[in-house]
Amino acid sequence: MLIRGAKPEDAKGLSAFLQELSALGKRTMPSDEDYVSNNYIAHPDYIVCTVAQDHDGTLLGLQILKHASIDNIYGVTTGWGIIGTHVSPHAARRGVGKALFASTKAAAINAKLQKIDATIGDTNPEGLAYYEAMGFRSYKSENGKTSKCYVVST
Repeated sequence: MLIRGAKPEDAKGLSAFLQELSALGKRTMPSDEDYVSNNYIAHPDYIVCTVAQDHDGTLLGLQILKHASIDNIYGVTTGWGIIGTHVSPHAARRGVGKALFASTKAAAINAKLQKIDATIGDTNPEGLAYYEAMGFRSYKSENGKTSKCYVVST
């Protein structure tokens, strides 16, 4: 598995597996190519957008790390990072998330972040367990979502 920065031409492949996640009820956000391009690959608050790619070029996962800007739509404390992780349903339990987070954590350290927020729907036990396994701890629960915090250490 190759871990690398996302490129504009990845939007189509990322959109495809995000749409699969939506069809399975594991995603509620938009999944079209424009959304992927504008909100993940080229977002103005972007720190890093990393993808996991199989040996044959298939995209297995995506992890986004953004700055929490003033009045961000997630209500995350300004100055924190905001993370999102999505793994193709065909790549579950293959270490994709762990590999992505190793790269993202390095980017968080480089960006001098002190904390990262992950907000997960309470109906997503896999996502909740993933972030807990990566060291995120719950700090808020409301409106059917749990917010977890990762303390970045160097």
